[in-house]
Amino acid sequence: MSEAMPAPPLSAPDRIAARNAFLERAGWGAAEIRPLAGDASFRRYDRVRQGTSGAVLMDAPPDREDIAPFLTVDSLLRSVGLSAPAVLAADAELGFILLEDLGDSLFTPLAQDREREAEIYAAAVDLLAALHRHTAAGMPALAALPPQDHALLTAGLDTFLDWYWPAAFGRAASADLRRDFLDRWAPLLETVRPGDRPDPGRDVLVMRDFHADNLIWLPERPGVARVGLLDFQDAVLGHPAYDLVSLLDDVRRDVTADLAARLCDRYLAAAGLHAQGPERSRFETGYAIFGAQRNIRILGVFVRLWQRDGKARYLDYLPRTWAMLDRSLRQPALTPVAEWFAAHLPPAARRLEGGAS
Repeated sequence: MSEAMPAPPLSAPDRIAARNAFLERAGWGAAEIRPLAGDASFRRYDRVRQGTSGAVLMDAPPDREDIAPFLTVDSLLRSVGLSAPAVLAADAELGFILLEDLGDSLFTPLAQDREREAEIYAAAVDLLAALHRHTAAGMPALAALPPQDHALLTAGLDTFLDWYWPAAFGRAASADLRRDFLDRWAPLLETVRPGDRPDPGRDVLVMRDFHADNLIWLPERPGVARVGLLDFQDAVLGHPAYDLVSLLDDVRRDVTADLAARLCDRYLAAAGLHAQGPERSRFETGYAIFGAQRNIRILGVFVRLWQRDGKARYLDYLPRTWAMLDRSLRQPALTPVAEWFAAHLPPAARRLEGGAS
């Protein structure tokens, strides 16, 4: 049986009409609608208000986005007591979800106060530790998630070669250069992919975009539920270091080295990894591998957002991303990758024509 083709995209007026019909069916037909935000995807968000009730509308055109993963991951997170937004109504065919409104207390502005930063980041780390107690070995529902496998991680590296390299040099990366780069990464990725690590039963739900811009402070809620979660639809089954890296090695804002070290120790203590030993060493190597892989992917994604989608503001983050990548590449396990960058993309070669360095 052939798969059904996605419906053709609706015109802007038809999309608005479909949105209004969805809200009517959900009992929100009289709601006031105000734009809330967009993100690096094709999704957009509106805040809707009807009387004293409020909600958030996710608009994900089905020819560009699939809301099914969001619904699956939202359910998994809520099933273990975390504050993913409740789903009030959904239409997978049209790409609309009406969500609980978690408010506006994003971590990014709150963390400008350094005392508050330490408090809320500690809560986020505690959330990860609590989530990671639910491993693939003990929670069969996690098997519904795609694996954080070699193909997925390599795709992120390909994004860098496909977008950043041509922007820097005006030509595609050669087949030999690409092969050399990916060959240097292959043994590193083998050490962190699901099922191939010494402790595959520790594979966990990895949200992949766990950072300050996607976290909301909900101090009235108990324990780890104080951290509201956004933008987790790309979740996979993978390594517990990935989201910790995403939180503490954040291209959008600085987390001081001292605070990051204390938060890493807090996570490792909660995870039962002692100050020394092979388990901790493997975790720290994985942390460095993901720090480098993420930032390489991000470099490519930010250039793609600039060139393909006209979102030039992401170029402002490139210098910070390079600095974080260079820091990760100091880890001895990443020496082969560091040597590739030294040979092909040293700092003097990183400036983009019409963009940022």
